[in-house]
Amino acid sequence: MPGTNLTREEAQERARLLTVDAYEIELDLTGAQEGGTFRSATTVRFDAAEDGAASFIDLVAPAVHEVVLNGTTLDAAEVFQDSRIALAGLRAGRNELTVVADCAYTNSGEGLHRFVDPVDQQAYLYTQFEVPDARRVFASFEQPDLKATFQFTVTAPQGWTVISNSPTPQPAGTVWRFEPTPRISTYITALIVGPYHSVHSTWEEKGDLREAQSAEGGGGRRAGGRSVPLGIYCRPSLAEHLDADEIFAVTRQGFDWFQEKFDYPYPFAKYDQLFVPEFNAGAMENAGAVTIRDQYVFRSKVTDAAYELRAETILHELAHMWFGDLVTMEWWNDLWLNESFATYTSIACQAYAPGSKWPHSWTTFANSMKTWAYRQDQLPSTHPIMAEIRDLDDVLVNFDGITYAKGASVLKQLVAYVGMDEFFTGVQAYFKAHAYGNTRLADLLGALEETSGRDLATWSQKWLQTAGINILRPEIEVAEDGTVTAFAVRQEAPALPAGATGEPVLRPHRIGIGYYDLTDGRLVRTGGIELDVDGARTEVPFPQGFRRPDVVLLNDGDLSYAKVRLDEESLKVVTAHLGDFAESLPRALCWASSWDMTRDGELPTRDYLALVLSGIGKETDIGVVQTLHRQVKLALDLYAAPEWREDGLAAWTEATLTHLRAAAPGSDHQLAWARAFAASARTGAQLDLLQGLLDGTEEIPGLAVDTELRWALLERLAATGRAEEPAIAAELERDRTSAGERHAATARAARPTAEAKAEAWASVVASDKLPNAVQEAVIAGFVQPDQRELLEPYTARYFEAVKDVWDNRSHEMAQQIVVGHYPALQVSQETLDATDAWLAAADPSPALRRLVTESRAGVERALTARAADAAAGAA
Repeated sequence: MPGTNLTREEAQERARLLTVDAYEIELDLTGAQEGGTFRSATTVRFDAAEDGAASFIDLVAPAVHEVVLNGTTLDAAEVFQDSRIALAGLRAGRNELTVVADCAYTNSGEGLHRFVDPVDQQAYLYTQFEVPDARRVFASFEQPDLKATFQFTVTAPQGWTVISNSPTPQPAGTVWRFEPTPRISTYITALIVGPYHSVHSTWEEKGDLREAQSAEGGGGRRAGGRSVPLGIYCRPSLAEHLDADEIFAVTRQGFDWFQEKFDYPYPFAKYDQLFVPEFNAGAMENAGAVTIRDQYVFRSKVTDAAYELRAETILHELAHMWFGDLVTMEWWNDLWLNESFATYTSIACQAYAPGSKWPHSWTTFANSMKTWAYRQDQLPSTHPIMAEIRDLDDVLVNFDGITYAKGASVLKQLVAYVGMDEFFTGVQAYFKAHAYGNTRLADLLGALEETSGRDLATWSQKWLQTAGINILRPEIEVAEDGTVTAFAVRQEAPALPAGATGEPVLRPHRIGIGYYDLTDGRLVRTGGIELDVDGARTEVPFPQGFRRPDVVLLNDGDLSYAKVRLDEESLKVVTAHLGDFAESLPRALCWASSWDMTRDGELPTRDYLALVLSGIGKETDIGVVQTLHRQVKLALDLYAAPEWREDGLAAWTEATLTHLRAAAPGSDHQLAWARAFAASARTGAQLDLLQGLLDGTEEIPGLAVDTELRWALLERLAATGRAEEPAIAAELERDRTSAGERHAATARAARPTAEAKAEAWASVVASDKLPNAVQEAVIAGFVQPDQRELLEPYTARYFEAVKDVWDNRSHEMAQQIVVGHYPALQVSQETLDATDAWLAAADPSPALRRLVTESRAGVERALTARAADAAAGAA
């Protein structure tokens, strides 16, 4: 939206001038069932450093009725421009501002989102304010370092519930008046309103009494033995699927572990988790009122990988209560630290907390999060972990694989570098020193230097302020008797992608080196070493007479962030025995390395397929299996030589069916293979089987064809022309839910006709009426790898429309379209040329340029990989 940006310089000047004390916010939501707008009245008290100074407060609203500054009524038409209210003539010292406005409900997942459940026809509301959207609900100084207390008063329809950061009060009729929050940032305030279903419990603090930390607010924080109220909320239509006991168990485990590691009492009065509809992200760390996408309330069977991912999300948001909410970044350039810390500690909790169901969580991290990071770090938009955030537009496109996954990878390496005990001792000092305040990276590094004795200046400069990935290779020389005569690690710093800023650098790495030998058909770890690698070549110490292991694996334990390559002998053994590693993490590291080589064009797609087919049947980690499913399908769709692609897809689909029939009945592997088969079925017989499973004339023992699997089958049948509108409408009649509506939208957009594509395109690009989740579903159906020729005309239409979409839609809605509709399936030089011509002529904003350039890089990479696959086929 035009006029809503904020530069870092503007924020710094406002923070220099103002100190914000308190907000009192009154919202009238009695018309929520009908939608439209709602009345928002905000009174904010703040101090100004200079007499007569001028500043502004942020507000995105259709209408402003009243602006009163220090008792003087201002002309709203004059002072409210470009989503800001100008505040001139401030007093030195205390000022008071009241703003009364009509704000708008949204359907984009930004501000105050409104959703009507098709099951009960009731409206459900929730706020999503990160990065800059509290201003869509109340007038606010929208930047993280202007913390204040917030007191909400909400008038809601009779029978509804209102949840916020403070404990939910007893309403006076339909008016809910909340106690003020502790000092927090605007973006973590929250309101969730509607006839939500709820379940309640508590977390009881364990262990010896400890001295309470002095702090302001916090709803009566006290010493050991504290009881924290816990709540879980969802829509009534999902209540039968809500496994509250499991969610509470993960939450309590997180409370226990974080309380011990952080040594700081939970900083808020209660902890609610609210599963809300049409949520754009995974979850949001609103203080004491975390919102989570309600797809995490599983209404059909899912694999354990889904439960593990949900648990990581729960723990990630809980960690934010301390790191992000209690202590908050001063400006968004430290967003990476906020997210990376929560990611690292959530996975560490899963790995190390007593009784955890997922002690293998670092395998999952290596297999999924780091793959995301490696992909992001090889795009033209790659940037240092500590990115330069000039304005809000920059941060809105910076919730990426570097911010989350590379940052967490580097924090994991930092923990190995300074020691885990020293790391958490430093974190404890950091929380105590900066509670309810704002910090910069230097504040945390200073605390860690104090506790570890390590000088982190060089480490920080090379890891946090430079972009790109290093490659580590072993160099091993062996005598005729099989003993090692020389052993070193060679580090490379490849050139950054074309268009990226900065220079490649060699970095210090703390890595493990694992030695594995084939024993009774299994690759078993027989030894290893941990050492610091720095510079271009690092000698590895080894004892006299050391026999060369069958496999030498660099970065064993996945302590560092780097591409890893195998030496020739290790590669031969791993190629033949990748599935035979006795432990899941080294398998995951080798799978990830092979995928990385495929994306880089070093391993032809046909060879990657052969490697996966040879080893996936032995893979026990279901998360790894499902990741391999996605990666193989992507490689065949984008990286395979076109003349061989159909052969590869045929071989893969036949393998998925074989594994489906062989899997243990009712197992996670059976479900995963069923979904993989449904995603790629192509022959008449295969599609007949999908149809038979859907209508009940075919059965695979143990496979429950439940609601979600039915939609997966139908969506593939629709995409291949085997299911038309009557079949889609009939399935929607069976599943009259919001999820059913999304699936039906996907199926309709997936149909292989020009009419279906035109209808889907128009509903997303020509119209702005679809809610965020439905728009996302339509885009997912529209883009079908088997329909390249049908989609080819939309390349030109994309470039005709994309700038207007970006200029006139909200950020979330525009980004879905910009990324989702980019012609990524049209892997050709012509697509690159069309992209380059548009970039040269359209003068896009930096954020839009970044998104389009990233998408272009995917096509360029696919061309390189296809050439490598074609060369392998011709050899």
